[in-house]
Amino acid sequence: MFDRSIRRVKDQWLHPLVVLFGDTSPCVVSVTACVIGLASAWLSWMRCYEWAISLWLLNRLFDGLDGAIARKQDKQTDFGGYVDILLDFVVYAAVPLGVAFSTTNVIHHVALGILLSVYYLNAASWMYLSALLEKHQHGVFMTKEQTSITMPVTLIGGTETVVAYVLFLILPSFFGWLAGLFSLLIVFGILQRLNWARGHLNS
Repeated sequence: MFDRSIRRVKDQWLHPLVVLFGDTSPCVVSVTACVIGLASAWLSWMRCYEWAISLWLLNRLFDGLDGAIARKQDKQTDFGGYVDILLDFVVYAAVPLGVAFSTTNVIHHVALGILLSVYYLNAASWMYLSALLEKHQHGVFMTKEQTSITMPVTLIGGTETVVAYVLFLILPSFFGWLAGLFSLLIVFGILQRLNWARGHLNS
C-alpha cells in the first residue's frame, strides 16, 4: 500500500550506501540479499529470533539497494529485475517456513500452508495482470515506476510484508494467528485487484 510512496524517496535515503558500494554489480547485491534472507530463515528455525529479525531487516535493506545501485550506474536491465523478484520470492517463502518449523505446533504448520497457498494465488493475480498492462502499454512506461513491471496497488505490498515478518519473528508463539490474519489481508488485496481488472480489462 505504501510501496510507491517509499520508492519516490528510497534512492535519496540509500544514497550514502550506494556511494559506499561504488561499482559493485547490482546482481551481486541481489544474491547477497538472498543469502542474508536465507540466513534469517535458518536462524528463525534455530529459534535465534533476535538475530533473525536483524538479518531480515538487512535483507530488505540490500533488496532496496540493488535497484538504487543499478539506477546510479545506469545498469538497469530486465534480467536484473527478473533475478531480483525471483530471489525475493525465495526469501518470502523461507522466512515463514523457518518460523513455523521452529516449533511442532500443528496450527503453525497449517497456517504456513495457508499462507504459502495464498502467496501462490497472489503471485498469479498480480504477475499476470502486470503482464497484461505491459501488453497494452499501461505498465511502467506510463506509470514511470522504478520497477521492471508495474505492480497494481493493493492493501498488502512489500512494506506491509516487512512489518508482518517482523511480527512473525518478534511473536513466534503467535505465528498461527498472525499468518492467518496476514493471509486474509492478502486475499482482500487479491479481490481488490480482481475488481480493478474487471473494471479496466473488459473495455
